[in-house]
Amino acid sequence: MIRLHVVVEGQTEETFVNNVLASELGPVGVVADAHRVTTGRRKARTFRGGLVEYSHIRKDLVLWMRQDSHPESWFTTMIDLYALPDDFPSYDMCSQVRDPFERVECLEAGFGQDIDHRRFIPYIQVHEFEALLFAEPRKFEIAFPGETSKIDDLISICREFSSPEHIDDGCDTAPSKRILQVFSDYKKTVAGPEISAQIGMAALRRECQHFDGWVRRIEQVAASIP
Repeated sequence: MIRLHVVVEGQTEETFVNNVLASELGPVGVVADAHRVTTGRRKARTFRGGLVEYSHIRKDLVLWMRQDSHPESWFTTMIDLYALPDDFPSYDMCSQVRDPFERVECLEAGFGQDIDHRRFIPYIQVHEFEALLFAEPRKFEIAFPGETSKIDDLISICREFSSPEHIDDGCDTAPSKRILQVFSDYKKTVAGPEISAQIGMAALRRECQHFDGWVRRIEQVAASIP
């Protein structure tokens, strides 16, 4: 049994980890919890969500690692490749890599080296959380009942790419932007976790290879612990 602490970019990812990912990992001996990245403090208030500086997520990880140094405690992240801060480790070098999977692996390697903790599994979502929702666009029905023609538009978008994680990271063409062009009332924090839960982990892992690799690595860690 391991504890998996996940520092996430925002409320959507936090809900996804707690409600979807945790359910998948529980049976293999992983107790997962999520924490939104701390972006600032003012008087008695703490502000969380949105990754605008690398130092924010680094501070959260280092603090959590100090607070829970037990050998069964592991740490990971769920942040977007899209709009990643340019002060991220190895950012300039990795940004020259055209293939999105190779680029994100380059960034994760730099991230891991900077944090330098043997129980840390760096993870960056290609290109953002909404890519997961393109794993099975028909499941948008749960949030947008009766909108068959619009859902067909999402399916058409998905067919243009090799996989949901190949949908690019342009300012107007990233996965979330494409969804908003079809469903202008899409609310990420509400519809995102709901749709991903309907899709289910089996389909998410089948269609999104980088995401699946992250989950497999966590499973392998859990399997190696007596």
